[in-house]
Amino acid sequence: MTSSWTNIKNKFTQCLCPPGNGVFTVNTAKERKEQLHQALFGQTENIEQLWSSSLDNLPTASSAVILGIASDCGGGILRGANWGPLFVRSTLLEQHKGLNAFDLGDVRVIPHLLHDKYLNEATISNCRKALYQDENSIYPVSPLTITEDVLHDFYAEFPKKGIFGIGGDHSVSYPLTKAYLQAKKKQGIRAAIIHFDAHTDLLVERLGIDLCFGSWCTHILDDLHDHSHLIQIGIRSSGRPKSHWENTFGVKQHWSHEIKENGVDNIIQNILAQLKNEKIDELYVSFDIDALDASIASATGTPEPDGMDMADTMKILKSLGKKYPITGADMMEIAPFTDSSGLGEESRNKTLTACAEISAFLISEMAKN
Repeated sequence: MTSSWTNIKNKFTQCLCPPGNGVFTVNTAKERKEQLHQALFGQTENIEQLWSSSLDNLPTASSAVILGIASDCGGGILRGANWGPLFVRSTLLEQHKGLNAFDLGDVRVIPHLLHDKYLNEATISNCRKALYQDENSIYPVSPLTITEDVLHDFYAEFPKKGIFGIGGDHSVSYPLTKAYLQAKKKQGIRAAIIHFDAHTDLLVERLGIDLCFGSWCTHILDDLHDHSHLIQIGIRSSGRPKSHWENTFGVKQHWSHEIKENGVDNIIQNILAQLKNEKIDELYVSFDIDALDASIASATGTPEPDGMDMADTMKILKSLGKKYPITGADMMEIAPFTDSSGLGEESRNKTLTACAEISAFLISEMAKN
């Protein structure tokens, strides 16, 4: 890691790229990229230079910092979540004007890669040449590794700022939460992860790969002060009962059917009581859009029925925000070109609207800190 702001900015300009550019394409979604750049920078030319210059404002900017990670290599059902950062940003700008946030840009993503530990030296060298024009570069090349490396420096330099990550499949939350939790521990802060999802993401591995959309939670448990500080909400698609996950991993779960049967107010009181008993100081919210019912959010790789509605979701989030600072968050698994409803653009826009409402709330909460 580096320490001075000058060196960190240099790393950012190498490892990151302008907002919306995390997916390297020529024509696909070109208009949407240009609209985003026009909204952010007032023009569509010389975006790389404008973005690089904008980084000088980061030290004095909002405590809510947006980072896109356009990677879906850690998925494995239906791909397409790599377009999430572009579409989520566009929707936020259209529907939630005036958000107090600084956009750090996107991680540079080679779409075939996941984490550097899976690569041999020859591949890493070739990828460094492609990303950095230097096969001897010191920087990592895979999206999860780049994200964690960049964020360790980010939190060391800006301990009072927080990252709002936009994915990408849910494997992206592995480096986001790992860097966050390690930084908070160094500060003596007890942080909990509030994880909204239809799935537990508590596999040890999937088809021999230990880091993926279905296993990321398992591999950040030891970065918590206690495993029970991972609190999962909205679970309903699982091959095993709730008792298996809680007893095996020590996490706390509130399944979707429990919210309906017991009432959202009771669930909120249970969560708040746990946070108080555990002396939690701050919260990180990781939100997989499939926590919502498939009728609300179908533009995702694994939409599930019998999920949460927006009213209960927002009530939980607002209740948590009243009691605890939300100092980190992410929005995952938005796949705008993937929709199982058959309703096309109408359904996609419905998903994006719900996603933007939740994201805008989380960003606003982070900006208060």
